[in-house]
Amino acid sequence: MFVSVADVLAEAAVQQGDPDVLVGGAALDAAVRWVHVSDSVGVARLLDGGELLLTTGAGWPDGDADLRSFASSLHRAGIAGIVFELGTARAEVPQPVIDVCATVGLALIALTREVKFVAVTEAVHHALIAAQTQALHERQRLHELFTALSLQGAPADVVVSETARALGAPVVLENLAREVIATEALGMPVAEVLGARRDAEQVAVQARGVRWGTLLALPGPVHPAGRHTVLEQGATALAFGCIADGGDAEWSLLAQRGVIDDLLGARFARADDIDARLRAGGFALADRRCHGIVARGSASISELAYRARQAGFAVVAARVGDDDVALLSLPASAILSDEVVLRIAGPDRAVFVGPAADDVIGLLGSLRAARDLADSDRAEAGARVRRVDDRPLERLVATLRDDHRLHEHSERMLAPLIRHDQERRGDLLDVLAALVAHPGNRSAAAAASHLSRSVFYQRLTLIGDLLGADLDDGETIAALHLALLARRRTAASV
Repeated sequence: MFVSVADVLAEAAVQQGDPDVLVGGAALDAAVRWVHVSDSVGVARLLDGGELLLTTGAGWPDGDADLRSFASSLHRAGIAGIVFELGTARAEVPQPVIDVCATVGLALIALTREVKFVAVTEAVHHALIAAQTQALHERQRLHELFTALSLQGAPADVVVSETARALGAPVVLENLAREVIATEALGMPVAEVLGARRDAEQVAVQARGVRWGTLLALPGPVHPAGRHTVLEQGATALAFGCIADGGDAEWSLLAQRGVIDDLLGARFARADDIDARLRAGGFALADRRCHGIVARGSASISELAYRARQAGFAVVAARVGDDDVALLSLPASAILSDEVVLRIAGPDRAVFVGPAADDVIGLLGSLRAARDLADSDRAEAGARVRRVDDRPLERLVATLRDDHRLHEHSERMLAPLIRHDQERRGDLLDVLAALVAHPGNRSAAAAASHLSRSVFYQRLTLIGDLLGADLDDGETIAALHLALLARRRTAASV
């Protein structure tokens, strides 16, 4: 925390002099370290920088060239500004001094009435002490905040958010490859924040001689403890987190999980923000074939991502519930064959592949469609690949997922079965799902329902009676299949 020339100007002791700002603007933001009172022409050699010079100009030279040289020497000495009291010594500030101050951006204030320089000095010194006290209190508060985050093992995104809130400015955490691990934009478009990183203040995240990344803060308001101090505290907490976790591997998982969660939850106002986050992690959409995939079964998400990169793909992957969810970015000419999909996913896993996409909205649709297909698949575990492109109804429902008419169709067709199952704890919806999943093969449908064929046929008769429908009619079966898919998707999104 520091006292600026503008702060001094606002002091009552200075205002009593009816100040006239001759050179102001950005020059008034200069930090005042101390106050020095002198009329000496040789005062520059006595200054260390940051002083506010109070003077009457009594001992200053008279020639224009000498005045310009004198004013330039004050600027070179690093003073914060000049407060010039008009009176018997000089009735006005010399024009050469005004010209030099305006050229170099040195604050220049004329006092048109007499003041006590000692009163100005006392006021500034009190302000400096108050600022230093506030800075000490704020540093202690920050130390307690970030120490608590470190001790409780707060993840990197929480530390980044707290750092941004403390600074009142967007903050970004990068790893050594400049991949974005976490961002707190504080309401700014994420794409804009990531695009401005080159102008950000930076602090290395490192400990025990190992550097893991960089913490960056965009320009923002002055902080009582100093912006750099806040960044250093945040970087220290992040470094402790890396030591506790055994490295920065968790960072990459955190960043990828954040992107997938926000994409699946549609937690973004602008597609450009998600696109910027993906590109910051090396995942391109433009002129590429991108797919959302879901791999069922337990496995290491890190190994899936590693195998995808070994295959030449960009990948963003995370564990969501009991499944691995991944985004793959391929060259436009590449083909994502079943063999490649199974090699990436790992042994004995069922993999569900969404349609190709080349933008954020398309990628969201691809990932949602793959998850919906996975939710509808009730087959036993085992290595296989199922594609949304091979399931036209799945793709249609994914396209119309937000259309109220689809949901009304589902409720209207299935209402009698839903009521029956709720009132009698029945299984008619499950039986119908098995039927539409095995069209033309009721033996397989009965087996999928874990019912004997005779019981299964009884259930079908009851379903037909409740719906008033012919379950041998292809159009009816298609309509019921569509209704079941829409209901399943609605339930998954709740």
